[in-house]
Amino acid sequence: MSTLLTRRSLLHSAAAVAGAGVLGLATPGIVRAQEARDFRLGIITPNGHPWNLAAAKVGERLKAETNGRLSLTLFPSGQLGNEAAMLQQMQSGALDLGWIMTAELGSRVPSIAAINAPWIVDSTAKVAKLVRDPLALSLLDVLPRETGTMGLAYGITTMRVVFSARPIEGLEDLKGMKLRINTTPAYRDFYGLLGATPTPIPTPAVFDAMSNGQVDGLEADLDLSWNQRFDKVSKTMLRMNAIFMPCVALVSGRVWKTLDPADQELLTRLTREALSAQIDETVVNEPKLVESFSAAGIPIKDVKVADADAVIAQYDAIWQPKAPALADLRKLGATL
Repeated sequence: MSTLLTRRSLLHSAAAVAGAGVLGLATPGIVRAQEARDFRLGIITPNGHPWNLAAAKVGERLKAETNGRLSLTLFPSGQLGNEAAMLQQMQSGALDLGWIMTAELGSRVPSIAAINAPWIVDSTAKVAKLVRDPLALSLLDVLPRETGTMGLAYGITTMRVVFSARPIEGLEDLKGMKLRINTTPAYRDFYGLLGATPTPIPTPAVFDAMSNGQVDGLEADLDLSWNQRFDKVSKTMLRMNAIFMPCVALVSGRVWKTLDPADQELLTRLTREALSAQIDETVVNEPKLVESFSAAGIPIKDVKVADADAVIAQYDAIWQPKAPALADLRKLGATL
């Protein structure tokens, strides 16, 4: 599609701009390095979430390192619409930046959904290594062509857990449960194989839905779950150690090509540094969050990966043809 850009063409464009600057030539459509600019960044998570804190850090450093010439305004909690809407805004250039979850990206570009497959890794510490590996980063190479955006880096959450409104012991107990999950294809297929009934409910409504029996449980990361105190409406926290939900820091391709190469490099570096710190902090904070839930009195059950072999085989039969990198990601995960 003519409006979308390949990563290679964007890099070639940046190189051309640099050359024009050296020669003192004016390049049509290119913003000069000294022009002031406020980047608008949309994100679905609420204030206080680790991703939001990392985004705010990018803004602080961007302003400091450019003496206020460049700044960033954060729009949290889906203020600019859901992730699909924000992707459309980035494609048109109406939104500069968006930190979008891989589940949403994978619903549009199935190859990216490889990273959402269950039991690629079985701990948050391994997630931290996985998303920094060149193989995982290479999944983002298709984004310019397929979505008109550039993927700068991953952010992570803890491995996702299931909160149940009734006592449960393991995977078998998920059968028949009305479970609030992310209903994008990769997650829907996984929980469908476990026998759960995916039930879409907006995050702000989940606590009440658990209280009144509208749903039997939900799956979420530990940070959001503690912030929302889902333990207060749950009888069990099931640590599946199966799936995680990365986000990708995206920049609009239309916006990217207007930036001076020095500003491209600065935005990339600050984003990667902030999310690298966020990844490390998530690994460190996970045991503290688990202890908080334990101290609150909710029983915590752990799933043994051996229980999941049949599910893995069924899942891969569905997704390997659509996400060819899945096999290599599993091999990588086994070495981490």
